[in-house]
Amino acid sequence: MTSRDETDELTLKFDENGLIAAIAQDADTKEVLMLAWMNEEALNKTIETGQAHYWSRSRSELWHKGATSGAVQIVKEMRIDCDQDAVLLLIDQQGGGACHTGRPSCFYRIIDSDRKLAFKS
Repeated sequence: MTSRDETDELTLKFDENGLIAAIAQDADTKEVLMLAWMNEEALNKTIETGQAHYWSRSRSELWHKGATSGAVQIVKEMRIDCDQDAVLLLIDQQGGGACHTGRPSCFYRIIDSDRKLAFKS
């Protein structure tokens, strides 16, 4: 164990592109809803507003979750892992599903024993 593992100082480890993985999890059910990326601006906006903001790698822009879809994520708690290289958002998903497909979670496919995909019901 290093002192970094037990520090109360926020010293996030962003990757070489200035990004950090962010997992959105339902605050009540604990279901994992989605994985996205944050840069420092997205993290700061999330802290300031209490709503999830991410960095869109495909569009190269800040993305306020739900700004166009109405599927806003209200952040109940933010957690950082021991290495400070991942963020966990415990959220209240409002106005629709977390997935851009409209599903409640982005993790709707299951890999079966034959390495084929099945859809979660």
